[in-house]
Amino acid sequence: MKNSLLIALREFKERIGARSFVLMTLLGPAIVLGLIYLMFTLGGNSKQHWNVLIADHGNLLNSKIMPGTDKAVDYSFYNGVITEVEFADAKKFQKYDALLEINEKVLTNKVGFVFFREEPDIRMQSKVKFQIERRLEEILINQFGKIELADYRKIKQPLTLAFSNVYDPNDEASDLAGWAGLFYGVLIFVFIFLFGMTILRGVAKEKSNRIVEVLLASVSPRQLMLGKIAGIGFAAFLQFAFWIAIIAAGLYFMRENIFIDIFDAGQMNLEQLVIDSSDLSYQESQFASREYNHFIELIYERMQFANTTGFFLLFFSVGYLFYGALFAAIGATTGSESDGQQFVLPLIFLLCFALYAGYYTLSYPESVMADFFHYFPFTSPVVVMVTLLQGYAEGEGYQIYLSLFILFVSAIAMLGIAARLYRNGILQFGHRVRLRHLFKWLRKS
Repeated sequence: MKNSLLIALREFKERIGARSFVLMTLLGPAIVLGLIYLMFTLGGNSKQHWNVLIADHGNLLNSKIMPGTDKAVDYSFYNGVITEVEFADAKKFQKYDALLEINEKVLTNKVGFVFFREEPDIRMQSKVKFQIERRLEEILINQFGKIELADYRKIKQPLTLAFSNVYDPNDEASDLAGWAGLFYGVLIFVFIFLFGMTILRGVAKEKSNRIVEVLLASVSPRQLMLGKIAGIGFAAFLQFAFWIAIIAAGLYFMRENIFIDIFDAGQMNLEQLVIDSSDLSYQESQFASREYNHFIELIYERMQFANTTGFFLLFFSVGYLFYGALFAAIGATTGSESDGQQFVLPLIFLLCFALYAGYYTLSYPESVMADFFHYFPFTSPVVVMVTLLQGYAEGEGYQIYLSLFILFVSAIAMLGIAARLYRNGILQFGHRVRLRHLFKWLRKS
């Protein structure tokens, strides 16, 4: 154990002293913060003009919305039923940005449905909502004639419009929290690949220049492998700590100094927000003054960073041990540098497959394959982060711990396999790696 710690300390000092480590520590968070800033700045800029088709069953609205002309929204009417599939695929409907379903039930339940092609910002949603609501009030007033208190309250009952993507009505693929989970998963595997390649190159370098022969005179192959994996892993953790601190400080700075008007009502410039919307109702102006994009809402209001980062570090640690053992085994068993490059390709494929599994889970979270990927050790770090951000159903939180346990047991098993390959292959030179060699070294005690 003492020898492994000494090897780990040597690897740790060597990694943190490298220029690439310092550059990645500073440049990586800067790139992430830059991307977040762009999402904050541009993420809420949806289309400024909407062509809305109203499927008015029974001509309830009488082909009329409100007096005057609204430059931001054009309404067209269709007296009949249009399904979401028809609106999404039919050529004659492609010029419309959204489909609004209206029937006589809306007068009592005050519920309507909007299916859009591209998600509108909050201002556009509130504009459509209040224009439809105002038209319904006119219809109710005409129906009641002499209005009493109870009827007035019925008229003023707020309208609820449910906005859905016409290409994804169940909202399976558009959850930003799920995409944030996929980003966490991508980050895990980017670091696993970078530091895994560091393990492989370090082992291959020591093997090619015969330094490993000197080291093995003082330590066992298992101690050398564990020390190398641990030392490089500690360097990765230190880099993560800097990343977390810099990104957290950057997010706090943006909230307090750049996007302050979004969170402080006293700083809002209402006149600027409605400069091109002089015909907005009072309610619309209030909604417009609170406009912000969904990225900001996700980062500052919906995400639980402490919980997410904790599981992120756990799955990165165990996933790093699992894949790090594979990289160390490849470096020890290769007879030449070209052999190592050939065996890296399957590992790259596995990493890419894990990222695909995360995307698949994001799109089809309830599928059987998503459940399989959740526990499969090669893919579980990405899939668990996606599922965690999407949210586990009540009573299913144990699944994340079960997945972590399976990954941990798999990592221990992989370390045992890698240790045997490392011990029997580290002193072999000038050979071409074949599967029969690997099986032979695995059987050899």
